[in-house]
Amino acid sequence: MHWRDTAFELGSRGRKAHLTVRGLAAGYGPFMVLRGVDFEIKPGLTVILGPNGAGKTTLLRALSGLIARAGEVLLDGEDLPDVTHEIVRAGVALVPEGRQLFSQMTVLENLELGGWLVPRAERPARIERVMNDFPKLRERATQLAGTMSGGEQQMVAVARAMVGAPRLLMLDEPSLGLAPRMVDELLTIARRIADGGTTVLMVEQNVKKALAVADRGYVLERGALVASGPAKLLARSTVIREAYLGAESSETTTASRAVSATSLRTVESRMDRGSSAQ
Repeated sequence: MHWRDTAFELGSRGRKAHLTVRGLAAGYGPFMVLRGVDFEIKPGLTVILGPNGAGKTTLLRALSGLIARAGEVLLDGEDLPDVTHEIVRAGVALVPEGRQLFSQMTVLENLELGGWLVPRAERPARIERVMNDFPKLRERATQLAGTMSGGEQQMVAVARAMVGAPRLLMLDEPSLGLAPRMVDELLTIARRIADGGTTVLMVEQNVKKALAVADRGYVLERGALVASGPAKLLARSTVIREAYLGAESSETTTASRAVSATSLRTVESRMDRGSSAQ
């Protein structure tokens, strides 16, 4: 186990972050990926689901200032800055897809970079707390990050983000390319971070496991949100089960219809159009 099985020390100790997004539009040059997206990220763990190319990573990149965005984004009722370092100062951190570690630097050096905007006097205490939460990283402190396994590198990436004690942590495909056991560890860590007071927004490809640890979920398709609701209800909805979990249509239940009925009809109509086209 790469993390300790007790309450985490890292994370936000103040007011829990609440993100409100209205009319979000973002893309690359003239190509718009997201158009008029509205959603809320409440304290706890929220997961964004959707097929490849739906715009999930674009959404996180827009919120973190890596690409230009239009629309209104409010963090606790105040405008979220547009510039990345100001967004980090506001308490928002992103763990990008692929981890993006400095492979020729040690684990400790990567963690220190996570505290770049933290006052110098506070950095040792922040890193110590992260080492307490991820004891395996203490053992590997002098190891080059590039020589670690994929799962270990992902732990470093999460720990690096947490050195800054963000109020909102965004995780982009944290389980991508990892063994099942490591996927379980990472999703458990995400849940514990949320329970510790840091609001978590996670994009994840493992639909079943992500919904099992999340409080709420959204489904993004072709740059638009088509369904949303409590994670447990989303996991039981017919559309989600058929589109992402491989369930049979005969498994329809009353509970599955309780999740964003209008949005789910939109998904069903799109699926029907896709079937007729074939």
